[in-house]
Amino acid sequence: MRILLVEDDTNLAKALTTVLGKQNYILDISTDGEMGWEMINFISYDLVLLDVMLPKLDGISLCRRLREHNLQVPVMLMTARDSMTDKLIGLDSGADDYLVKPFDIQELLARIRVLSRRLTEESTAILSCGSIRLNPQMREITYNGQVLPFSRKEYLLIELFLRHPCRVFSRSDIVDHLWTLDKLPTEDTVKSHIRRIRNKLKEVGAEDLIETLYGHGYRINPSFIYNSLSSSSLFIA
Repeated sequence: MRILLVEDDTNLAKALTTVLGKQNYILDISTDGEMGWEMINFISYDLVLLDVMLPKLDGISLCRRLREHNLQVPVMLMTARDSMTDKLIGLDSGADDYLVKPFDIQELLARIRVLSRRLTEESTAILSCGSIRLNPQMREITYNGQVLPFSRKEYLLIELFLRHPCRVFSRSDIVDHLWTLDKLPTEDTVKSHIRRIRNKLKEVGAEDLIETLYGHGYRINPSFIYNSLSSSSLFIA
């Protein structure tokens, strides 16, 4: 899940980067409303965490602009204003939720989960392909019941492929989905992650799970998909 945080409080932004990163969310940060608007038009986000008091363009105005342009990305407003009038103004601007500062981190995470479920009820369903199973709630991947020791980024790569089994992802596609704008990797970094995934899969006999289409990118090997369908394995696209 890729989230845009539009917040000019650097301390809060730093704290949320740490917390959300541990939950496997990809987080980009904008420090003013105009920058946030530009980023939303450049990148497809799953959620926008939006401060109300912002330089250049306030959060209410940004939210209204999003809805006026028919951009339906979920928006959670964050503000110290807690009167009923302020909340109604925020929700009437098109926001999906309203969180009053200071807030408890666990409440924020719970509200993010609620909004993500509105996007898709499949977000916590187990994904499988042949003997490979990925459990989003446990954040683990198994092969024939054996837990595989993938790093966070390797896990996210495999999840990306399993959620879109028929899609070919170029290296730039992978970067757009899994890396924040301030930590963009080289193409060699993506290749290294793919290579490490394949080495770990090779140890359990599943090295061909990820197929390379030279000049195009990577995808799930169709033979794994067909085997999954023929054996009636659960597979969520």
